[in-house]
Amino acid sequence: MNFKNTREFARELDAQDKLFKYRNEFIFPKVNGKQVIYFVGNSLGLQPKSAQKYVNEVMTDWAELAVEGHFYAEKSWWDYHERFSEKLGKIVGANASEVTVMNTLTVNLHLLMVSFYRPSGKRYKIICEEKAFPSDQYMISSQVRYHGYDPSDAIVEIKKRDGENNFRTEDVIEKIREVGDECALVLIGGVNYYTGQVFDMEKITKAGHEAGAFVGWDLAHAAGNIELKLSEWNVDFAAWCSYKYMNSGPGNASGCFINKKYHNKKDIPRFEGWWGHNKERRFLMEQEFQPEPTANAWQISNAPILSLAPYLASLEMFDEVGMPALIEKRDKIVAYLEFILHEIDKEVESTFEIITPADQSERGTQLSVFLHGEGREIFKYLMDNGVITDWREPNVIRLAPAPFYCSYENMYEFGQILKTGILNKKK
Repeated sequence: MNFKNTREFARELDAQDKLFKYRNEFIFPKVNGKQVIYFVGNSLGLQPKSAQKYVNEVMTDWAELAVEGHFYAEKSWWDYHERFSEKLGKIVGANASEVTVMNTLTVNLHLLMVSFYRPSGKRYKIICEEKAFPSDQYMISSQVRYHGYDPSDAIVEIKKRDGENNFRTEDVIEKIREVGDECALVLIGGVNYYTGQVFDMEKITKAGHEAGAFVGWDLAHAAGNIELKLSEWNVDFAAWCSYKYMNSGPGNASGCFINKKYHNKKDIPRFEGWWGHNKERRFLMEQEFQPEPTANAWQISNAPILSLAPYLASLEMFDEVGMPALIEKRDKIVAYLEFILHEIDKEVESTFEIITPADQSERGTQLSVFLHGEGREIFKYLMDNGVITDWREPNVIRLAPAPFYCSYENMYEFGQILKTGILNKKK
């Protein structure tokens, strides 16, 4: 498509957008009395208007039924988490039995490491990407120390080539083969939080298995953003947060994927609790643990219903729209944003370097832009003028036009605000 940097053209795209109506299903903050242009769905998604209704339902059931809400609420609490499995399965490309919701992201990664980081003999190393999201770095480092290893030896980081912004799949696979039978686990962020690069999860998972290792993925920036086929790719495990692209609310519950080949096993290492016990026998209070025959066996405590309620509200919209439609708009609106950035770059004679891959198959909703010659003051100008974006040192802004609630006219307006901010600075 031949894009134009005009308001009229942007409005034409919005008029053709089948998802445009969903903007009205979200609550936007305001700056100077005007709805913001919201680019941080990769950090915290906007609140769906329906979230309050779902939370109020739980509050009403608690008030009117008290403990009986576990069994007699319209959405009974004892199996509330099971309402997520099929919907989330569609989003991450998994069977419903392979998906569960519990805890928060890093907590779940720690719990999954009990099952899937099992160092033995010379096979004890973990391969991850350099400068992974700090929580992943801390989690992996603490795990290898817990098992008695030195992180400087046990953690192998895949590095970018000098002068390049993104990882090369062939370098990842080469490193896996190099570590070989010393590799116990490959654990990488499916979408790099800094650049927005999407890893080739299928090829990397295959390479990890060929080396005899388990392969897991942190999908914090991937779930609800890109196409995932966890079952088809034979991924061993994965976890993701729900508050970014899936709009569940700050710090909310995490989703987990555990490949069905590990289900219904009593001998797999796993930290266990009564909510992972066979649900048909759970209230018999038996001494011996009998795992649920699904990913729910990894559940430990009963679900935090008040936290899950807004997540379920958002998932209803995902189920209604479907990932193919979201991805179709994502590709188009990101391409339009990219076009706008290049057009403004020419008009202000500045230098914007988009460090996110140009190939759409290697990126999702996010564009990370290196503002050469511009400082943090341009970020402040954007924020003061109603563009909510994200700053990362040394000089990068991350822009994530979430397809559920960002419009093409937002992209045009952002370009005009950015241009004005840079030109004012040069006066």
